[in-house]
Amino acid sequence: MKAFILAGGKGSRLLPYTTNFPKPLMPIKDKPILEIVIDRLRKADIKDITFGTGHLAELLQAFFGDGEKFGVKISYSREDEPLGTAGPLNLVRDKFIDTFLVMNGDILTDMDFHELINYHRNEKSVATIALSKRTVEIDFGVVTLNNENQFLEWKEKPQIDYLVSTGIYIFEPEALDVLPSEGFFNLPDLIIKLSENNKKVAGYIHQGYWLDIGRPGDYAKACEDYGSSV
Repeated sequence: MKAFILAGGKGSRLLPYTTNFPKPLMPIKDKPILEIVIDRLRKADIKDITFGTGHLAELLQAFFGDGEKFGVKISYSREDEPLGTAGPLNLVRDKFIDTFLVMNGDILTDMDFHELINYHRNEKSVATIALSKRTVEIDFGVVTLNNENQFLEWKEKPQIDYLVSTGIYIFEPEALDVLPSEGFFNLPDLIIKLSENNKKVAGYIHQGYWLDIGRPGDYAKACEDYGSSV
């Protein structure tokens, strides 16, 4: 199975660390974030990987090369201008003639990719979004009114549970049929467009560890968690 990893962002939320250093090469203990991602993909027999690159692409290519020393095959696709998270797939769409995985290159997770892929296939979906549960605790009494501003309900310091995208997706090649042939386009827009075209989009709820390493606090937590929680 093939994978496309988004590794071209500027990592602006992690400045100043990423001023002259691509975020996917940020070290977690003794390995770059992206090497940890590759390790997990390889263990799931996903060994044909394309990096979607842009910012500081030369450093990524110098480190990972053709992937041989990591037990995978790595190729590179470079965007000359920002294309969003789905637009870069236009540059490599000919590679994906079977089920494929797309994910961000700055994710720390213990997700079982075999299980995710099997779920996608069992659901017979055109796309599957991997999701993670999150909870927000509200420190106030939440009051609900009706249309006439009359009291309906009071919830004291409630918790709100919701699902967030993990930045990991499984697609069938036909998903690319709704992708505009050029220009900037994001993965959420692709998912919405598939749904609007009556294509089945499933959600896979991951019960384990997941962290998007986007901000300095997230990076510090990833360094703390790796090797214990993950």
